[in-house]
Amino acid sequence: MQTFTYYPGCTLRTKAKDLDAYARASAEALGIALIEPENWQCCGGAYSTATNEAGSKLSAVRTLMAAKDSEGLVTVCSACHNVIKQTNYDISRNEAMANKVRQYLGLEEAYRGETKVLHYLELLRDVVGFDNLAAKVTNPFKGKKIAAYYGCLLLRPSKALAMDDPENPRIMEDFIRAIGGTPVIYAQRNECCGGYIAMEDKAQAAKRSGAVMSSAKDMGADMIITACPLCLYNLRKNSGSDMPVYYFTELLAEALGLKEESNE
Repeated sequence: MQTFTYYPGCTLRTKAKDLDAYARASAEALGIALIEPENWQCCGGAYSTATNEAGSKLSAVRTLMAAKDSEGLVTVCSACHNVIKQTNYDISRNEAMANKVRQYLGLEEAYRGETKVLHYLELLRDVVGFDNLAAKVTNPFKGKKIAAYYGCLLLRPSKALAMDDPENPRIMEDFIRAIGGTPVIYAQRNECCGGYIAMEDKAQAAKRSGAVMSSAKDMGADMIITACPLCLYNLRKNSGSDMPVYYFTELLAEALGLKEESNE
């Protein structure tokens, strides 16, 4: 069994504990051990692009350092992944930032981006392999047309995240095929759902999330999956659509026979 350090993030440890449980159970069934580091902190939720400050980078660097000697650091939330991966990318290229973080944390040697950071979807694609995943599926989503929603943070900035083509990605569609579903390609799959402005401008958040849902439904989708807890909440609560929205780990667990089928 391969062992990876696992960063669940705040949302999956509070409001979305079931999504975390699906991720852990599925990984174990696929031969992956996920080890949570002790005393991890919130990543901050958004990445500061300022290169002359280090305070907002410290919690991400602590998590990265905790995973330095493992096979890699696995994240599940796209926002956490974005923050941690950008921190790792920038600190590996910015000596001044690395030294400033070293001084803040009181380190003898600076951390310079040695840890490999993987989103859970990359773990499935690059470590498990989608063909191997498909062979483990006991409850395939046959006949289900599933639309992947990438949103803002999973693929961009593309140089730092380096997960997939930011304009024409396929990692989530390949995941859908591996669990037996039929992927639906639609115009809004890479566009913002408005989740970040839901508190200050609910009408605009509703407009944006509604556009995403309508776009997918118009192309024949039965459901949408996402890798962002905020997108999941916004698409469910503010879009006005009756089409079901799931986190990808929930469908993964269901396909592997680790949870009861959804009613939808």
